Amino acid sequence: MRVTLTIALSGLLATAPAAYAASIDVNVEVPKLNVAEYHRPYVAVWIENAEQKAAANLSVWYQQTSNNEGHGTKWLPDLRQWWRKSGRNLQVPVDGVTGPTRPAGTHALSFGDSQPQLRDLPAGQYALVVEAVREVGGRELLKIPFTWPARTAQNGRAQGSTELGAVTLAIKP
Repeated sequence: MRVTLTIALSGLLATAPAAYAASIDVNVEVPKLNVAEYHRPYVAVWIENAEQKAAANLSVWYQQTSNNEGHGTKWLPDLRQWWRKSGRNLQVPVDGVTGPTRPAGTHALSFGDSQPQLRDLPAGQYALVVEAVREVGGRELLKIPFTWPARTAQNGRAQGSTELGAVTLAIKP
């Protein structure tokens, strides 16, 4: 009886952390623009600490195929804030972070606290930062503050005006 109870309790405890895993869900809207020459935007999504230094790269979308202008990494410095804070120190592509540009629409990103981006994030005040830049277009940067780790659910929203639409943040403890 004692062995059975020990095994049952250890099985329950082994599954408990997964049931209580914290997560960050981000929705980024790329608006449909009615312009003569449209190019999909380059977008960087990252977390900044209270000192406005990059704490984690969540996602970077850029042109990943070669064309007559060369590979898309040539234009990554146009994401000025991200480039200065983190991008120039990365060797792209980064598995699980970089990906191709996205079409107009709302794009969902989800990160659990066991993923590399959040696993070593110390407790503190942070901001989710989303930057977008488009060839023959403009540049836009949005920030949503949050606290990590989350003790209660947190929600945030920022509304872009040109290159970004609505950006939402939902954190579940």
